[in-house]
Formats: sequence, C-alpha cells, structure tokens
Amino acid sequence: MLFWIAIAVLTFGVAAAFLLPLTRTAARGIDDARAANIAIYRDQLRELERDKAAGLIPAGDADNARAEIARRLLAADARGEAGAVSTFSGNGLAQAFVVVVIPAVSLCLYLLIGTPGMPSQPLEARLENPGNDMNLLVAKAERHLMQNPDDGAGWDVLAPIYARMNRMGDAELAYRNSVRLNGPSADRLNGLGEVLLAGRDGVVSDEAQALFRQALALEPGNPRAAYYLALALEQSGERQKALQAFRAIAESSPPNAPWQEIVARHIARNGGGPLAGGPVQAPSSAPGNPTPDDVKAASALSGADRQQMIRAMVDGLDAKLKAEPDNFDGWMRLLRSYAVLKEEDKAMATLKESLKAFPAAGAQGQQLLAMAEELGLPVKEALK
Repeated sequence: MLFWIAIAVLTFGVAAAFLLPLTRTAARGIDDARAANIAIYRDQLRELERDKAAGLIPAGDADNARAEIARRLLAADARGEAGAVSTFSGNGLAQAFVVVVIPAVSLCLYLLIGTPGMPSQPLEARLENPGNDMNLLVAKAERHLMQNPDDGAGWDVLAPIYARMNRMGDAELAYRNSVRLNGPSADRLNGLGEVLLAGRDGVVSDEAQALFRQALALEPGNPRAAYYLALALEQSGERQKALQAFRAIAESSPPNAPWQEIVARHIARNGGGPLAGGPVQAPSSAPGNPTPDDVKAASALSGADRQQMIRAMVDGLDAKLKAEPDNFDGWMRLLRSYAVLKEEDKAMATLKESLKAFPAAGAQGQQLLAMAEELGLPVKEALK
C-alpha cells in the first residue's frame, strides 16, 4: 500500500508541474491584452480632448468620436473575454491530457512491462540469493566476516577477489587477516606482496621483498616470488644480479610456462642474450598467431599489401580478444603489435582493457605492465 501511495503522490506532483505553466500562461496573456487595449483607447481619448480644447474639432464631432472610442473599447473588452474563454478551453484539453492520459499510459506500460505482482525484496533476501551478482556475493561475504571476524577461510577467499576488483586497501587487510588466522603460505604471502606492489605503482618495497623471501623459503623455486625478487634487483640497479636471477627462473621453468616470455625480456633488458635452448617463443598454435602459410603469403606480397595483411591480422586479434578477454597471450601480442605500428592510443586502450581481465596486482598483470614500460608506454596513466 505504501508503494502505491508514493506512486500517487509522485504522479500528482508531475501533473502539477505540467499544469502550472498552462494556467499561468493563459492568465498572463488575458491580462496583458486587456491592459494594452485600455492604454490605447485612453491615449485616443486624451488626444481627442486636446484637439477639442485647441478648437481643431467641433464639439459635436468630438462627442461622436468619444462615443465611437467607447464603443471600440467595449468591443475589444468583449473580444478579450471571448479569447479568455477560448484560451481556457484549449488549455482545458491540455490539462485533461496531462491529468488523465499521462498517468493512464504510464500505468498501462507498467502493467505491460513491469512486475507489479513481485513482492518487495529487502537486502536480507537478496543476500540470501545473490545469484551471479559479484557485488552481492562480496557483500554477503563481508557481512559474514563482520559477524565472524576469525573465519580464516572467509578472509582467504575474499582477499584475491578484492585484488581483482582493484580494492587494494581491502585486499591488504584481508590478506593480513588470512595470514594471521591461517598461517603464512606461499600463495598468501605472494598475494599480500603483490597488493603492496600495486599500491606503489609496481615498485617492490622492502616489506614486499621480505614477504617474497618468506614465500620462497616456504616453497623453494616458487617462480612468482622469485620473479618479484629479481625485479627488485633490477629496480635497484643491480643488473648483473638481476640477470642471474631471471636466468635462473627461465632455466628452472618449463619451456612453455606463461611467464617465460616476460622473463626473456627482462634477461635482454639486463644485458643477457638468448638461452641455450633458444629464445622463448609463444606456441604457434596460440589464438591470433600467424600460421606458416600466413607468413609465406605475407613474404610474397608488396609493401602496401603486406601492411594491409598485418593490419587485418591485428584487427582480427583485437576482435577475438573482445569476445575472449581471458586470452593472456593474445593481449601481450596485441599490445606489442599496436606499439610496433606506432598507434599509441590503441596500445594504451589495449593495456587498460587487458588490466581489467588481468589486474595489475597479479603476476600476469605485472607482465603486461612490464611489457608496456619496455615499449615506452605511459604505464602510470593506465593505472589511474
């Protein structure tokens, strides 16, 4: 009942807002017309009296003229009242339209496309059945943790979700609670370190380094922690040590590991050459990669045709990534392609879109940022 009362009040308010200008316009128009008529005929009477006093018009003619002016004044007043009736009659139709038709049409549309029979659903009920709404799922988890702050499993689940949502302050608190309640693990320490790293625009702080060292002690050979420790060496200017650290990661990782490409670039950046097994290449069967036939066909084309073919391949990869944004290798290739084509605006747009799928706090997000930095793109602008 309260809902319908509120709807009625809103309907009345909207109708009044439409009606008020109509009534004001009509009244103002009538008053203005009458005032103009009166002013005109008063001027004529004053002019007539001046002419009579000056002897320019006989007294009989003056009386006849005065009577004619009075008749015109009465006729004009009668026309003004008739116009008022007509104006109010026209406005009456508009008023009826506003009062009757608009609410009726609105009600019919609501009954047709709305759900008047659906009962109201307070927050409590929506939290009980959040469906696939991520915001409701997070709100439900937050509510549970407010009532059970010592639930370590809950903090363990919520921390990486906060990081993916770019809520870094909440993610840091959740990771710290998870480590405190569940104990340190490589994943928890790496997650906390990545959150601290994201808060400092990719700079590996002393606290983050301590977390990555602890993760490496708990899980020797952990490539995630080893990568950030090598990155810290590179950022501090210790290029030789960084080169050795990145080489160690590349040599101890599987050849097709997703981080091999970014590690190879860091090796090259720090003065190293290709590994004994050759440079790390992305699998040729990865989505968006040119096939051997594509390469052969491109080599036989003229310069303009080759450029057109490259453009078509880049556009095709762009379209695929819009449909399948979880393709990390595809984002890396597309980012590099736009940079090579000297299209910085599209490269920046690609970087921002890729960071939505792979947030900067994660290892893959860091790889994207590292590549963008290597390509000379303004990385800080993409993180805003």
